[in-house]
Amino acid sequence: MSPIHSRAVAEHYGVYQHLFGDAYFHPVVNMEILYAEETVPVYRGNLVKPAEAAKQPSVRFESRPEDLWTLVMTTPDGTSKEVERIHWMVANIKGNDVASGEEICQHIQPLPFEGLGYLRYIFVLYKQEEKIDYSDLAKQLLTTRFFSTQKFYAKRQEVLTPAGLAFFTSDWDSSVTDYYHQVLNQEPPVFEYDFPEHYYKKQVWFPLKQPFNLYLDRYRDQKEIAKEYLVKKLKKTDPFKGDLRPKYPFPNAIPIPKGTPAWLANEIKKERLGRARAADYL
Repeated sequence: MSPIHSRAVAEHYGVYQHLFGDAYFHPVVNMEILYAEETVPVYRGNLVKPAEAAKQPSVRFESRPEDLWTLVMTTPDGTSKEVERIHWMVANIKGNDVASGEEICQHIQPLPFEGLGYLRYIFVLYKQEEKIDYSDLAKQLLTTRFFSTQKFYAKRQEVLTPAGLAFFTSDWDSSVTDYYHQVLNQEPPVFEYDFPEHYYKKQVWFPLKQPFNLYLDRYRDQKEIAKEYLVKKLKKTDPFKGDLRPKYPFPNAIPIPKGTPAWLANEIKKERLGRARAADYL
């Protein structure tokens, strides 16, 4: 992908805005980043699950042997608006040999909290003009992984030039919970949306043009309805043979007894076809 197209994709995902503020750059150095024993690539916004990115990735890019580089992986999501969380940093990389660099911050897997949705994890490759001493930053990152790309670059812009960019998105999986339990020894945060109660008009004695059973169910406890359907299902289920209901190729070809109310006839047809509420509960 050309630098112009890479920049356009990054702008679409809000990468520059949330890392560099009003500034941007053209990613002229293409990085090949591979997770999970080089089977899961990182492009620009593709999905990588936390379990797949549990171990440090392999990173390759073109470089002259004498060049020096700094590689930083952060996420601007899941924290306050002005702070990122750093997941990996390697500095003073000689040529394209990432293993030759100084690991300022050890790699940790993505940690998108349950309920937050998709978080962005961004790799930025900086070209160094000279060898840089990051000892102060390394000490700071020992106590906290909070990071600001904008402040980091503003302080070192005379000796650093952003040249490469790649990023992926990730959402919660069970490995995040395992990491919190086994490594951090704490419970992971869980975010849930507090849905407002659905509004229904005041119940009337004679609702017009509405199936009365569905109208009444609207004002019943949904757990009570679920229990009713569960009992109905269990009556027709054998613990060893499973579903005992007969299977007909044309269920509604079987006549419904005369005199059956219209609302009940409709319910019978839906149950036979496995539609509407029958599809959820039966």
